[in-house]
Amino acid sequence: MAIIPTLTLNDGNTIPQLGYGVFKVAPAETERLVLDAFEAGYRHIDTAAIYGNEAGVGAAIAASGIPRDELFITTKLWNDRQAGDAPLAAIDESLEKLGLDHVDLYLVHWPAPDNGNYVNAWEKLIDIRESGRTRSIGVSNHLPEHLDRIIAATGVTPAVDQIELHPAYQQREVTDYAAAHGIKIESWGPLGQGKYPLFDEQPVAAAAAAHGKTPAQVVLRWHLEEGEIVFPKSSSLTRMRENIDILDFELTPEEHAAITALERDGRVSAHPSEVH
Repeated sequence: MAIIPTLTLNDGNTIPQLGYGVFKVAPAETERLVLDAFEAGYRHIDTAAIYGNEAGVGAAIAASGIPRDELFITTKLWNDRQAGDAPLAAIDESLEKLGLDHVDLYLVHWPAPDNGNYVNAWEKLIDIRESGRTRSIGVSNHLPEHLDRIIAATGVTPAVDQIELHPAYQQREVTDYAAAHGIKIESWGPLGQGKYPLFDEQPVAAAAAAHGKTPAQVVLRWHLEEGEIVFPKSSSLTRMRENIDILDFELTPEEHAAITALERDGRVSAHPSEVH
């Protein structure tokens, strides 16, 4: 089985740099696909309350027989649970569905700034971490202005920020902020969600041919070399295995730079100010 590299978070915990994401995985299919991911060698699973498939992830964990300390499980707080003490109830509901007494990482899913509750949500995540129900805490889709507010209010810096990131949309303002504050970046939609012809881009196709890899493997390798945490989603065991088979080659500096140069402010999903 591949030895997946880990990164050390700003709280001292470690996180596998490559995992399996279950965004848009049907609840009825989740147990089977997560078990396939375990078979392929993944030990880091990324889910969320809003995905509706935490119970399937939990069923796969229970059926796998894999020791808990070998797994890294992430879930997320949805926007309508940010106010008051709702985050405390939300984590308990997620843990019950997952069949766990703690997760490894709990995230505020979106800042939902028009709702005005994301600072409160962050304060409650700190309480949740202190209670032992999660080992690490972080955020998703937070921009520098959101990060500034929660850090100023609490003195606690998120361990990660999970953001849309792929070669056409690299969010350098966010990644530069994260690097300056010791926040690790998790890339969602790392292959652009199939919404533009990323695999046909000349630097991607050329690197794939040069290394005998698929274009997807080249792009995922680029993410790892950028120092990002990435969890591609696939419903195919063969593709899961391909996605994890990216540890036996390196892009040349020229290949890496050419993929980085594909940036064109090409967001393919919602802006954080628009999700509530």
